[in-house]
Amino acid sequence: MNKVQNNSFNNSWYNPGGSSLKRGIWYLVNVRFFNSYFFPFSGFKVFLLKVFGATIGKGVVIKPKVNIKYPWRLVIGDYSWIGEEVWIDNLEDVSIGSNCCLSQGSMLLTGNHDFTKPTFDLIAKPITLEDGCWVGAKSVVCPGLILGTHSVLTVGSIATKNLDAFGIYQGNPAIKVKVRSII
Repeated sequence: MNKVQNNSFNNSWYNPGGSSLKRGIWYLVNVRFFNSYFFPFSGFKVFLLKVFGATIGKGVVIKPKVNIKYPWRLVIGDYSWIGEEVWIDNLEDVSIGSNCCLSQGSMLLTGNHDFTKPTFDLIAKPITLEDGCWVGAKSVVCPGLILGTHSVLTVGSIATKNLDAFGIYQGNPAIKVKVRSII
């Protein structure tokens, strides 16, 4: 039986985009203005994301202590909210539709590792949240998923499969528990 050998890990195939200098400057900007409680001003954060290549709609709210890996791999539609301590680990493209809500501590994870290989290879896949989605506090969206329009991932749940439009999902792994009705 083979064993994991982290010393043979090689992700040289992976290209996050942006130059080394751009990634370095973004790291400093992210630490200072995003992943901090000392700068609560959403409008300036939106401006900075656009400077670094993100596509951001109007009326987007970004709370303190948000961590965004690569803004040039991020699209956020109009009037979406990014709550405190959200982590957008976008090794691949992340598209967040309009009127979405990512609640406190939620995580969008585009990367993982292949635990079946001794080299523990990197796996990276995009994530799409269609319009009106709500990702509850402390919830996790795994790589390669599409959350259908107006779907809900409840508090502390883990999405390992696509969510149907207007579906409400709960648990680990998240399962559909009812249909969302908006009055």
